Amino acid sequence: MAATVRKGIKISGVCLFLLYLTGLVYFLFFAEEYGRSAAVVGYNTRPFREILRYLRYWKILGLRTVILNLAGNVIGFMPFGALLPIFSRQMRRPWKITLLSFEISAIIEISQLVLQVGCFDVDDMILNTLGGLLGYLVFWASNRWYFRLGGISSGTDKQEKRG
Repeated sequence: MAATVRKGIKISGVCLFLLYLTGLVYFLFFAEEYGRSAAVVGYNTRPFREILRYLRYWKILGLRTVILNLAGNVIGFMPFGALLPIFSRQMRRPWKITLLSFEISAIIEISQLVLQVGCFDVDDMILNTLGGLLGYLVFWASNRWYFRLGGISSGTDKQEKRG
């Protein structure tokens, strides 16, 4: 029974992850509503510059814009950190998810710069990486809760003792 449940969770995780990636690519490269057009091109290479600007001028920029940018970048990467460890045991370490979130975010930002779609922003990379790590924490807490509640051994306890 436990093996069947794990397999179902793994298959569901893969399906959700593919759906998530499809939505992510759309929003990052094609959604004109969120400034993804050839007309908006630029870059920011100074860490926290845009984050502080959004926080400082939120009344001028509007709360919706600030939330979409700051929280959107964090929340947008949370599924990455939460779903990837479901079907990849190798990704069940917070430092691996954090590093991979940063790498994927860097690829996305560089692609936006090269393809001239959206803006390259180092702050987006920071927020995306934070989102990936927070997503992993959601996975970790859910995993602990599920297996303790059901009394099923997850196998992660052995990994934590070794690692």
